Amino acid sequence: MMKVFEANISYKVSDFLNEHLRNTSSFELANQKMFDTCGIKHFFEKDEDFETLKEVISDNCNVLEEPDRAEYGDFQTNEDLANKVTLHLVSKNISPEIIVEPTCGKGNFIIASLKNFQSIQNIFGIEIYKPYVWETKFNIVNFFLENPKTNRPVISIAHCNVFDFDFKQIEKQFSEKDILVIGNPPWVTNSKLGSLNSVNLPKKTNFKNHSGLDAMTGKGNFDIAEFITITMLKTFQKMKGHILLLIKNSVIKNIVFDQPKNKYKIASIEKHCIDSRKEFNVSVEASLFYCELNTTPEFDCTEFSFYNNQNSYQKFGWLNDKFVSNIDTYIHTKEFDGECPFVWRQGLKHDCSSIMELDKVNGHYVNGLNEEVKLEDALVYGLLKSSDLKNTVINQTRKFTIVTQRKVGQETKYIKYDYPKTYKYLTEHQESFDARKSSIYNNKPLFSIFGIGDYSFKPYKVAISGLYKTFHFTLILPQADKPVMLDDTCYLIGFDKIEFAVYALILLNSDITMQFLQSVTFADAKRTFTKDVLMRIDLLELAKTIEKQNLLADLNQLNDKYKLCLTLELWDSFLNEMTPVNNRQIAMFA
Repeated sequence: MMKVFEANISYKVSDFLNEHLRNTSSFELANQKMFDTCGIKHFFEKDEDFETLKEVISDNCNVLEEPDRAEYGDFQTNEDLANKVTLHLVSKNISPEIIVEPTCGKGNFIIASLKNFQSIQNIFGIEIYKPYVWETKFNIVNFFLENPKTNRPVISIAHCNVFDFDFKQIEKQFSEKDILVIGNPPWVTNSKLGSLNSVNLPKKTNFKNHSGLDAMTGKGNFDIAEFITITMLKTFQKMKGHILLLIKNSVIKNIVFDQPKNKYKIASIEKHCIDSRKEFNVSVEASLFYCELNTTPEFDCTEFSFYNNQNSYQKFGWLNDKFVSNIDTYIHTKEFDGECPFVWRQGLKHDCSSIMELDKVNGHYVNGLNEEVKLEDALVYGLLKSSDLKNTVINQTRKFTIVTQRKVGQETKYIKYDYPKTYKYLTEHQESFDARKSSIYNNKPLFSIFGIGDYSFKPYKVAISGLYKTFHFTLILPQADKPVMLDDTCYLIGFDKIEFAVYALILLNSDITMQFLQSVTFADAKRTFTKDVLMRIDLLELAKTIEKQNLLADLNQLNDKYKLCLTLELWDSFLNEMTPVNNRQIAMFA
C-alpha cells in the first residue's frame, strides 16, 4: 500500500492508473477512461490533479503518515462492519437504485453497497476531507478491477462540505427511484468542531428553535450527525426507500422524541446497538438508526442488538402523549405518570469551585487553591455533590460553599458591609469570577450564583443525583441548624416539616417508583435524571395506592436506623398539601 494525495492506494490501482493514464494527454480524456472503467464521474476535478497523479504514481516510494482525525468525530467504518450492515439490509429485501452517503469518508459503505446491492443505478458520496475523496475513488477503482463483471452504476464523489451540498437536486432528479441513505456521520458537536476551527459546520442557526436560556446553557450545542440526519429526513422523506446511519444513541432518541412535532414520513424505526469499543476503539454509545421512508409517520423505535437481532429487547418512544424508554414496562406504571405536586429544583451553580467550595481542616476553611480562608460563618453552608448522595439519610457534609445570594439576581453589595471578611476574600479572587465563561453571568451582580431561591433554604430536602444511574433518593437534614446546599448536578424538593420530607422519601424509594423511573429514563443519557423526568412522578397518586401498613413499616425502619422518632400523624396533612386547591374546595362542599 502506498499513498497519493495523502490517500491510501493499492499497488494494483496504482499500476492500473500508471498504465492507462501515463500517455493520456488531457484530464477530460482521463475522466472518460475512468468513467468507462468504474463509473466515477469527474474522477479528476482539474488538470492539475491529473498531472500530479501521473507524476506521483510513477514513484512508488510516496509514503506519508496518516493523520489522526478522531478529534473531528471521524471514526471510519471498517470494511467488515460496512459489509455486515449492507447484508443486514439485503436480509430485509432492500434493493436500492440510488445510494446517498452524506459523509463517505474512505468509501467503505460505498464499496459494501457495490458488493451487495445489484440494483444500484447511481451513487452519490460527499466528503470534505480531500485525501478521503481520493481514497474513496481509488477503492472504487480497486473494487472494479477485482470484480470487472459487477454492475457498474454512475458514481459521483463530491469534494464538498456536506452542509453546502444540494441534496434536493437528487430528490428532484430521482423522485421515482428507490433510495438508500447510508453512512456514518461525524460523532462530534458543533461547538467541538468550532473549537478546532473546522469549516465542516452548518451556517450558524438555532435549528431546534431553543429559547434563550436553553441555547445559552448548552441545548444549542447540537450533534453534527443529528443535523445531517435531520437534513436527510427532511429531504428524502417523500421518496420510496430507507435510511441507515450510524449515529450516537442520544441522536436517535432526539429524533424519536421530536417526531410528534416534525412528523417525518418515516416508519419501522429501529435502533441496532453496536459495540463502539470493538468497532472503533472509542467509548461512545452508538447504534444504527434505520427507518423506512414515504410512510405514515410512526412515533416509537424498536431496539435490537446488531450482532443478534433476531428478537427486539425493548421499544421506546411515544405512548399516547408520553415519551418513555421502555413501553412494555411503562404500561404497568403509567398511572403514576402525571405531575409532581412539589417542584423539583436543580442545585446551585457558580462555575467557580476553586473559590466558592471549601473544605474544613482543623477548624479552618481551605479553598481549592489550598489557601486557608477566613470568613464569617453566616454565608457558609454545607454542600453535597452527586457523589455524596449514597446514604438514605445525610446530616453531615464533607464540603462547604459560600452562598452570596438568596435569589437569582439579588444585589450583593450588602456583603461588603455585613460580612467584610467574606467580601475581602471574594474580591481578592475577582479574576476567577470574571473568567467564568457562561453568558448567564453577564451583567449580573458581583459574585452571582444561579440555582438559588427560597427552596434552597428549606431545612429538609429530598434529593437525587442527576449523573449517577442509581434509582435512590436521599433525605438531607440540616447541619448546625442551617440548611444544606446541593450543587447543580443534583435535583431536590424542599420541605419545612421533616415528616413531609420523610413521607416523600418513602414514596420515592418505593419499588413502584423505581419501576416507573426505569421505564422513562435512558441508561445512556448524559443525565439519567432531569427536572422534566422527576416532575412526571405523581406523588399524590403514589400516596393513594400505598398500603398504610407498608408505609408504617418503612417509617419505623427509618426511625430505628436514624433515630427519627416520627409518626404518621401528619400523613393526611401531607396528602392535603399535595391535593390541588380546586379539588380541596370541591371536597369541602361534597
